[in-house]
Amino acid sequence: MQIHFIAIGGSAMHNLAIALKKKGWNVSGSDDEIFEPSRSRLEQHGLLPEETGWFPEKIDALPDSVILGMHARADNPELKRARELGIRIYSYPEFLFEHSREKTRVVIGGSHGKTTITAMLLHILKHAGINADYMVGAQLQGFDVMVKLSDEAKVMVLEGDEYLTSAVDRRPKFHIYRPHVALISGISWDHINVFPTWEGYREEFVKFVNLIEPGGSLVYCHEDEEVLKVVNEAVGEIKKIPYGQPVYKIENGISFLINGLHTVPLKVFGRHNLINSEGARKLCSVLGVGDDVFYAAMQSFPGASNRLEFYAGNNNTAIYRDFAHSPSKLKATVEAVREQFPSRKLVACMELHTFSSLSGHFLNYYRGTLDSADVPIVYFNPHTIELKRLPALSAEKIRQSFGNPRLRVYTDSQMLEKDLSGIDWKDKNLLMMSSGNFNNMSLSHIANQII
Repeated sequence: MQIHFIAIGGSAMHNLAIALKKKGWNVSGSDDEIFEPSRSRLEQHGLLPEETGWFPEKIDALPDSVILGMHARADNPELKRARELGIRIYSYPEFLFEHSREKTRVVIGGSHGKTTITAMLLHILKHAGINADYMVGAQLQGFDVMVKLSDEAKVMVLEGDEYLTSAVDRRPKFHIYRPHVALISGISWDHINVFPTWEGYREEFVKFVNLIEPGGSLVYCHEDEEVLKVVNEAVGEIKKIPYGQPVYKIENGISFLINGLHTVPLKVFGRHNLINSEGARKLCSVLGVGDDVFYAAMQSFPGASNRLEFYAGNNNTAIYRDFAHSPSKLKATVEAVREQFPSRKLVACMELHTFSSLSGHFLNYYRGTLDSADVPIVYFNPHTIELKRLPALSAEKIRQSFGNPRLRVYTDSQMLEKDLSGIDWKDKNLLMMSSGNFNNMSLSHIANQII
């Protein structure tokens, strides 16, 4: 099969391209910008386009089908040419659904925790020797790519993103998959650029639940009030399986799950991650994987990339980085590091980077999210605000929104790096949180200064 990717540089898109090449497909692609790590990984697999930009003549080679990435605009010249020639056009969620039509589809959704729960489930299935296809939104240790497609696997595990499918398909991605087994970890308003009201955002989860195949199962976090309301509105004939916080303890900086008379040491930590593990355990049960296998596998689960990921440390200091950017993720991550290291002070630094976080009327949802930090810091790049065509923000507006007079606000990443490097780090931890990169600030340089 010959397939062409429009916007091949996307996180999921480039992994899908690599997965299809591994299956023996003839893969080509285009993009107008490709960043790391996509660039290096595409180059490694011989898939990096020779030039950046859009080239309709590539479509004249008549590929069997085209996969359209979210980054491509509706007026993309390659998309236009594919339509003129009548070539089958998929979004990547549509393509994954077509591949998994005859498989048991497990879809993990939620405003937070979905990547970690998906990663946990894949780790456990691998430990159990169960062959599964998958798509997950972070690089995992022990997995070559973030997408796997095979003819043999009877199960496909999909991270269910609620963001839009493509520029020409306004459905949320997780509506495409029609799961046999679904999970909702939590619901808190996000992506206000496409869901301008809370009611509209919430309704997408109601639709997701009602798209579960008849006779399927819904695993859900009963500790989230909004999830409970959505579950109670479900109209399909499905089995509902609740989960919540498991019994655990922390000793000497290590979190333990308590399983009857046994304690199970973990490499991950944080109340939210322990709740995530319980969601993964319930999914395992639905798939026929017993608790003994689950607990044995969880001991070696290393976490997902950039999800409370240990970056560097010594006997006095640990540096963690996290993808946290929404209010619920931010609060849970800060509180997790505080609970895990109660004798150390915490410097917590987050970047306002997404459309939602940089929107003045949404900022009030961040109130109290950094209160557990001894030194709370917020960074934003004014140029990013300009690119997103949003009104300018002031440091005072941000302090008022976070409700924290101790909050330090930076707009210069070099000054932030200098100040972080100059702190006396004895018995202090650093937590860096962003879906961006702090305007290319060097975390490795900061770590070298600290460690």
